Amino acid sequence: MTAPPLLRVEHLSRSFGRFAALTDVSLAVERGVLSALIGPNGAGKTTFYNVVSGRFPPTRGRVWLDGEDVTGLEAHRLVGRGVARSFQITNVFPNLSVLENVLVPLVLERGRARRLLRSLGRDRALHARAEEVLESVGLLAQARRPARTLSYGDKRLVEIAIVLARSPRLVLLDEPTAGMNPEETDRMIALVRHLAERLGTTFFVTEHDMRVVFGLARRIFVLHQGTLLAAGTPDEIRDDPRVRAAYLGTVE
Repeated sequence: MTAPPLLRVEHLSRSFGRFAALTDVSLAVERGVLSALIGPNGAGKTTFYNVVSGRFPPTRGRVWLDGEDVTGLEAHRLVGRGVARSFQITNVFPNLSVLENVLVPLVLERGRARRLLRSLGRDRALHARAEEVLESVGLLAQARRPARTLSYGDKRLVEIAIVLARSPRLVLLDEPTAGMNPEETDRMIALVRHLAERLGTTFFVTEHDMRVVFGLARRIFVLHQGTLLAAGTPDEIRDDPRVRAAYLGTVE
């Protein structure tokens, strides 16, 4: 029996009053396939991520995770089912160490929110897991540094480590290279590709930088004015005249 897609949405729509941010979007992200969602500003990418990650319920349509109907589940319940998300704006705890930042989701997973800060330094198993994740993103040597002292690119890597700490099945990366210089961008591309291969985690990336998209994704979905305009391999998306007219222009 063929396994279901890791993420599947059918006829997904989301409106805000009279404004339709998403209209009748259907797509499937296969397990282990590094995928990307692109589109011009206002295309509906952030709304799509917000619906899939449980921040907003859909106005219409269904969402399945690994064959389970998760339509309308709140974000914290989807996290428990293996969905993790990063945001465009770096979201770390600046006054905690790099290691403590990665410990936070692990401690919360154990239900220790009331004594969070006291818990960060005590559990050796959690420390070992946090150090393992930091090593995977190349930040173990900086584990004791306050997060506020890191470069912008390294703060983004801390955020990736936080997302990975609970071993999610599906990771939604929202503009992971936003604000990065070319060297940091290349580093992020190589890291996400490496993590996808090593961990078997399914990454679903939204990006404005087409160099990043075509350097990472094996399958690309294109939103335009809240609808799904096209889906295919990088080569198919490059050559699609509708996509070129709506968004890409000339891609070298």
